[in-house]
Amino acid sequence: MLTMEEAMKQHAMRFAAGEIVKGTVIEVRPKEVLVDIGYKSEGVVNGNEFDDIKVVKVGDVVDVLIEKLEDKDGMVILSKEKAEFKQNWDRILSICNEGGRITGKVKSIVKGGLVVNIGVEAFLPASQIDVITPKNLAGFVGNSYEFKVVKINQERQNIVLSRRELIEAERNEKRSKLLSEMTPGDIRKGTVKNITDFGAFIDLNGIDGLLHITDMSWGRIGHPSEVLKVGQDIDVVVLDINKEKERVSLGLKQKMTNPWEGIEAKFPVGAKVKGKVVNLVPYGAFVELEPGVEGLVHVTELSWTKRIAKPSDVLKQDQEIEAVVLGINRDEQKISLGIRQLESNPWDNAEQKYPAGTKVKGKIRNLTSYGAFIELEEGLDGMIHVSDISWTRKINHPSEVLKKGDEVEAVVLEVDKANQRIAVGVKQLGVDPWEKIDDLYKVGDLVSGKVTKLASFGAFVGLQHEIDGLVHISQISEERVEKIKNALKPDQEVTARVIKIDRADRRIGLSIKAANYSNEQLKAEQAVLDALKPGEDLVALQHAFDAADEAKDEPKSE
Repeated sequence: MLTMEEAMKQHAMRFAAGEIVKGTVIEVRPKEVLVDIGYKSEGVVNGNEFDDIKVVKVGDVVDVLIEKLEDKDGMVILSKEKAEFKQNWDRILSICNEGGRITGKVKSIVKGGLVVNIGVEAFLPASQIDVITPKNLAGFVGNSYEFKVVKINQERQNIVLSRRELIEAERNEKRSKLLSEMTPGDIRKGTVKNITDFGAFIDLNGIDGLLHITDMSWGRIGHPSEVLKVGQDIDVVVLDINKEKERVSLGLKQKMTNPWEGIEAKFPVGAKVKGKVVNLVPYGAFVELEPGVEGLVHVTELSWTKRIAKPSDVLKQDQEIEAVVLGINRDEQKISLGIRQLESNPWDNAEQKYPAGTKVKGKIRNLTSYGAFIELEEGLDGMIHVSDISWTRKINHPSEVLKKGDEVEAVVLEVDKANQRIAVGVKQLGVDPWEKIDDLYKVGDLVSGKVTKLASFGAFVGLQHEIDGLVHISQISEERVEKIKNALKPDQEVTARVIKIDRADRRIGLSIKAANYSNEQLKAEQAVLDALKPGEDLVALQHAFDAADEAKDEPKSE
């Protein structure tokens, strides 16, 4: 028999906070359930702690944990979940430990992962759900899986699980089995796991294989994403296996016939073909002749005569074109194409059509610093070099005498078929006056002309027969001239004496101040001029003229 004191102690221990007791459901409300635990007042359990409050009935017996004996309303606060957790915790610890396996049901989504019911609530991090962290966790809620117990914290009473480690362990077993069974040439099913710039990794259900971009298609692919998508299921061919490094090379194009087999018969050299421009690059255009077969039209094969800087100047992406097969390299899978070969090469007959000495007419198409280009016919230009414009005048730029659009006559000088150049000249239409210069001018002659150009060292005077004479600054006046522009003006009429004829440099030296010299004075001047080295530029005559002046001054000083 228990004494009254002992009975009261047992009763107090039974109804202490933290104890688990049995209770009977006496009322089911929308959000809570009233339970009689034999205490002086009823207890209340939150409705969310039941799987489905709608199936709870009066009279049901449940285990509950006493959280608080009396709240502000005098009610006992009870927890069905905490009772289950406390009852299950010891059981869980007895059946599993860290590294062990356990089955559970995903209950809900929380920050960073999932809550799993394994008898008690455990945490499954998102990174441990699968080999690839899933983006949508909702699809796992309500499903049951097997998990590995990663960590148990008894003080905090929480458990961390991993499903990924079990999957990886299973994959390792499958990998070993696959490597031992797999042989090159096998066709395997796989799923696109990841896409990179150089290819895609394919999950073969146990091992990952690399499908390189060059093995995806016989045709041109800019990026693997043009062909594949992550998560896509495909059949691939096993190309190579490295069992030591556990690497598998895969192919997709190998499932199809190689279009380059027998390519020489399909596209013989010299044949006209049709295709679509699929890629334009600085050095040419790639043309698709059929799926998996492309040819290259190099920029130099676009036109016989036009200098095309880049293919995009004359071709467009996706344009349908015709071309001629120039060459095939089956081993390197290259086909050379040409567009200009569709027409005859105008340079083939250029030498016969424009032999040296032929007179031609044409419009000035372009001017450069070294000459002018005259259009002889469509696609053929002749070049007039700046030195072939005039026999007598020194022309620095062709724009001094020629304009774009002018129609001019010229004489063909040379046809260079190899370099596709035709040299023509304008001055060759007339006779070189320097060939009969002795008949036209002699030292001592008195001549007249207009000033055509001023320079720091003197002035050029236009004479008859389109010949220019040079008056050095020292030969303008007996008095010293500091600046040429102070003494002479362009288009000014002057009379001068011929004092030097330089056939080597095709120059005539003039002297305005010597126009009234006597024969003796001219002879003294000429003696100094004759002392110049043959071919010396008349621009350097100042030294000679200064020497002449000094020679004339010497008798006076005596």
